[in-house]
Amino acid sequence: MPRTPPRPSAALAGNTPDEVEAQFYEALQRADLELLMAVWADDDEIVCVHPGGGRVIGTAAIRASFEAIFGNGAVPAQPEQVRRLQWLGGALHHLVERIEVPAAGDSPGPQTAWVLATNVYVKTPQGWRLAAHHASPGSLQEMPGPGEAPATLH
Repeated sequence: MPRTPPRPSAALAGNTPDEVEAQFYEALQRADLELLMAVWADDDEIVCVHPGGGRVIGTAAIRASFEAIFGNGAVPAQPEQVRRLQWLGGALHHLVERIEVPAAGDSPGPQTAWVLATNVYVKTPQGWRLAAHHASPGSLQEMPGPGEAPATLH
């Protein structure tokens, strides 16, 4: 019988925002609801916005939304082009998520989907935790290459 690797405990969720972010994307890639929920702050005002969706507020609602998503399988999101802002007690990461979607129907091979995401982290007595995840659909035309500035500013 294969042995399942130990799951990081909630206490290990974050010495840095980067570590919390790595656990968040690992949880998405493995459809691991317990690991995913361990990265979130224990606060009634945490928020998640899925691509094309409305605000999901609070632990119970966020858990239910990811439980429904994981009912369809893992989310193969790979964070890329991460930009970071950090201040005392908080951090903001804005990034591009690359999602490889397996071939279906008549498509010749896997397709790549792009999602623009913002993750906000807070320093808590238990370490760094995720307070907000906001994801919006993107397109290849919107994805600047490494080191390139976007064509428009707003």
